[in-house]
Amino acid sequence: MKLRLYIDEDASRSALVKALRDATIDVVTTLEAENLGCPDSEQLVWATQNNRAIYTYNMRDFCRLHSIYMTHTMEHSGIVIAERQSYSIGEQLRGIQNLVASNSVEQMKNQLVFLGNYIRLE
Repeated sequence: MKLRLYIDEDASRSALVKALRDATIDVVTTLEAENLGCPDSEQLVWATQNNRAIYTYNMRDFCRLHSIYMTHTMEHSGIVIAERQSYSIGEQLRGIQNLVASNSVEQMKNQLVFLGNYIRLE
């Protein structure tokens, strides 16, 4: 199954969401999911329940949550972290396209990945 994303509040720039949709990448935002203002732990639960990898700029909280999940043998649908908010829309689009092209839903399960590794893929 093709990887689907859940874009958290911090990363939900309308230009990025539009670019991803124009590239036929399946995305849902926190606004669309009616999850604005929910804690990160609840965002990760929602993403997992809906079989979506979460895309975020929030490295600290999501690295911590990933560690908790792995320590307690809990499962999540994947965490994608843009380690720099300064990535352009084009860089994020290219990185996410490379991520989606090289990872299935199953491959992303319980993975924490950094967008920069996919931006640099050629």
